[in-house]
Amino acid sequence: MENERLKKSSKTYYGWIVLAITFVTLLVSAGIRSMPSILMLPLEKEFGWSRGGISGVVSVGIFLYGLVGPFSAALLLRYGIRRMMTVALVVLGASLAITPSMTALWQFQLLWGLVAGLGTGMMANVLGVTVANQWFEKRRGLVVGILTASAATGQLLFMPLLAKITADAGWRYSIYTAVAVIAVLIVVVSLWMRNHPHDLGLAPYGSDQVVPPSPFRGNLFLTPLRVLGEAAKEKTFWLLAGTFFFCGFSTNGLIGTHLIPACGDIGITTVVAAGFLALMGLFDLVGTTLSGWLTDRFDSRWLLFWYYGLRGLSLVFLPQALHMGYTEMMIFTVFYGLDWIATVPPTVKISSNVFGKTKSGMVFGWIVVAHQIGASVAAYGAGAMRDWLGSYTVPFMSAGFVCFFAALMAVRIARTTSANPTTTASV
Repeated sequence: MENERLKKSSKTYYGWIVLAITFVTLLVSAGIRSMPSILMLPLEKEFGWSRGGISGVVSVGIFLYGLVGPFSAALLLRYGIRRMMTVALVVLGASLAITPSMTALWQFQLLWGLVAGLGTGMMANVLGVTVANQWFEKRRGLVVGILTASAATGQLLFMPLLAKITADAGWRYSIYTAVAVIAVLIVVVSLWMRNHPHDLGLAPYGSDQVVPPSPFRGNLFLTPLRVLGEAAKEKTFWLLAGTFFFCGFSTNGLIGTHLIPACGDIGITTVVAAGFLALMGLFDLVGTTLSGWLTDRFDSRWLLFWYYGLRGLSLVFLPQALHMGYTEMMIFTVFYGLDWIATVPPTVKISSNVFGKTKSGMVFGWIVVAHQIGASVAAYGAGAMRDWLGSYTVPFMSAGFVCFFAALMAVRIARTTSANPTTTASV
């Protein structure tokens, strides 16, 4: 009865409402994942923890955020999107609520490295890919672009606000704010989220066939591993995983974690530095949505070539921009922001074409694992190198050059136009 009421009460295709709820959920998750960069200097000052020690916590959280992805895809298919989103939000909210009481680095590692890493991992790109595959036949590239851009929007909305709260009232109050937002979101997801268009008697957008979702068959732990084994036989998988390793190395692991501390090293305040990240989020919202549109129309391999190459140029420029002034930092912010995670839509499209819609969520989840391993290496490595060398110049320059290598890897991917029929069998 409730599903019939929702179906009749809305003149808009309900998939767009599902898209909006997923967008907001990913937005909040992204905002929370960005918080350690705001907390790094206050925690260093209050507890005396080293930059490398705090970076190690961030590194573990980033790694687990990626590792849970393939298993998250299996859980979403087995238990449904709404139930798993609710569980993940409850776990994440509980972790954050306890955080203000911590007094030791190991507690921070437990709450943010382990629990928050797993909680946000359930609300990652795999969630967006699953929603896009379930609800949309047409406009799927655009939908993936929009949902990917939610990470940028999370920064845009949360970073300046949380940085301001941290500066004015202390880091604990920024945590309380995040907990309040999660509590509201739990209610929204519980009431209005739906798993599949068939639940409302609808066809996926762009289709006229109302069909039930394909049931998940297999073991929740072993099936993702078996899919990995099958995907690992394809050269395309290794090229996508390799480019995504360098993608993570050059984005959330490095800039997302260390730009604010790097600005602090040269006297730029946390609030201003958070403003740079927020502005990156604004331009990435544009760039990633546009990337989804381009992915529906152009060869994804060459899109990746240009994205990685241009990102490499911006990172090579960053050490100079930091010491030249606000104008140069604004140039970097805009240029880098347009390209922040524009790589996701073409990577998702190639993955879906090669491995099929049924398995693409889990395959992409494993590709994201490579992304997060790269991010984890950069998060810890950049912090350790900052303690050792006294600056972030070497990590930033190194990330620029690995992006050039990723651009060359992208054009080695075989051209594909549709999924291989042999890879779309039920899992």
